[in-house]
Amino acid sequence: MTDQHRAGATVSAVAPGQGPAHSPDDYEVSDRNPAQDIFVAERPWGQFQQFVSNEQVTVKIITVQPGHRLSLQRHDHRGEMWQVLDVPIDVTVGDRTWSAQPGETVWVPRNSIHRMGNSGSRPGRLLEVGFGHFDEADIERLEDDYTR
Repeated sequence: MTDQHRAGATVSAVAPGQGPAHSPDDYEVSDRNPAQDIFVAERPWGQFQQFVSNEQVTVKIITVQPGHRLSLQRHDHRGEMWQVLDVPIDVTVGDRTWSAQPGETVWVPRNSIHRMGNSGSRPGRLLEVGFGHFDEADIERLEDDYTR
């Protein structure tokens, strides 16, 4: 087990053939923290992290250029799980702001105010998995550097 993940998320190692202890019908996907279900499976060639299994999700890789940030926003119909890929990313979720490190998983619950930005010198990427109904029109921008 590792404690590197935020919002109560942990990564657990499981044997081949095992997976998360829930089924998609156990609870509403947009109201739970799926980062708690991430697991690592060891293989002879190394390992893999599994973020989601047999659920309807929307997956993106977001690149944030140095000195830029996304709008401060919220969503009515989806929660988001972010996996920081290569450089630290400035993250705000609710009233908490921190520098999320590469490999860190962040859960953004439905309706929570959130933002990501890059105060570093290199472009930074995040893997985003959206849980719930995905629609770009579901973005409520509270602040936006680009006046959208």
